[in-house]
Amino acid sequence: MTFNFGAEASAREENNAALIAALDEENLSETESIWVLDVVHDAEHGRWIAALGDVGIAELSYRFVGGRVVLLTTWVDPAYRKNRVATELISRVLDEIREIGKKITIICPVVGEFIDRNPKYADLIDTVHPGAGAFPKREPAEGRHEDEPRTSVRKRDGDVVTSTPRSNGPERP
Repeated sequence: MTFNFGAEASAREENNAALIAALDEENLSETESIWVLDVVHDAEHGRWIAALGDVGIAELSYRFVGGRVVLLTTWVDPAYRKNRVATELISRVLDEIREIGKKITIICPVVGEFIDRNPKYADLIDTVHPGAGAFPKREPAEGRHEDEPRTSVRKRDGDVVTSTPRSNGPERP
């Protein structure tokens, strides 16, 4: 069996781009899908699954590392995209993580974009290990200045870490 890493990476990037584009089209205050979804925690396989009836239509995979939850990838079946499935899945997963008192490390850029647009979840980001997807890199929105902070996280030592649209990660004010 031959595995094409380039094709796999390309497919993953296309999936992320499609999900992020769907976030752009949604009303940012709405996080519920148009369907009644069940979100099931499949701890054995390290994922949360959004199900419509008995059919899994989306998943958010993770791993536990050092007492925190590392959010790896988000996938939504293409037939169900642009219906707020990813936003509902992510928000319900983050609510569950908050309930159990864990911090998160973000690898998945879709989760990073979601938190950037829903800052009430920013306090869940582990300040020591925020992850590569924690601070999205994109052009500033119209009317927003490049030097305006996008997301702020208060560290345990009291410092505030912020991310700007063009930064490569956290900056200290």
